[in-house]
Amino acid sequence: MALVTLNNHPTWVRRPRGHGPVVTLLHGGMSDSASMLRRFDSRLSNDFALTAFDRRGHGRTSDTPGAFHYEDMADETIAFLEWLGRPSHVIGHSDGGVVALLVARRRPDLLGRVVVVGANFHHEGLVPTPPFPLEGPDFEAWAADYGAVSPDGIEHARVVVAKALALFESEPTLRAADLSEISVPVLVIAGDDDVVSLAHTCAMYEAMSHAQLAVLPASSHALLKEHPGLSVRIIRRFLNETGPVRTLMPLRRAGTQSGNFQPDL
Repeated sequence: MALVTLNNHPTWVRRPRGHGPVVTLLHGGMSDSASMLRRFDSRLSNDFALTAFDRRGHGRTSDTPGAFHYEDMADETIAFLEWLGRPSHVIGHSDGGVVALLVARRRPDLLGRVVVVGANFHHEGLVPTPPFPLEGPDFEAWAADYGAVSPDGIEHARVVVAKALALFESEPTLRAADLSEISVPVLVIAGDDDVVSLAHTCAMYEAMSHAQLAVLPASSHALLKEHPGLSVRIIRRFLNETGPVRTLMPLRRAGTQSGNFQPDL
């Protein structure tokens, strides 16, 4: 662990640890890298070198003045990937998935393969949910966890929540045409009871020519916690793939598949 200056701001990073290709973990909103590392560190570190960083106002990285914007988060992520100095796969959950899509569109040269979990490309794709409280026991429990690691302390918790809720209501604003510009392979994962509508998730998948889709049954937005083993098996298979997808009966991918497919018998 270390503090690294990214775009003129001290940022908490976990340097690559493990064996094999680098995988960068991008945490969700109102969360931090620890949540992603808990899910993946013990399950992927034998095959990949895992790394992560806490975005501004999250985890062990202090906040900056002004609102949260996904493009600013993408700028941070690009700076982190440039600091790594080598291409990296990316796994992003929720807000981290949104950021991963933006980076894939802007800087495919920095990426290998991209996994987005429970992500949306437009704020209208979210299912209506009860608002996160700014008072009461649920907020107090979240604020205590935030204040335990944040350089800004527990007194800044309400500011971060307000900025995050404003972000969720107004961003992202990508279109399917924007996603069609993404050239790297993308695996879209969602729960069948996610905060992103299934129609929106399918539209995301359909918009990208090099995408794959996995909808996990009996799963919510917390699918990485609910089904960690299954999630990792699907992700590991995707990250280890090379070349275009090959299936027995290609329809959507008929123009990209070539050669004879030999199924496992």
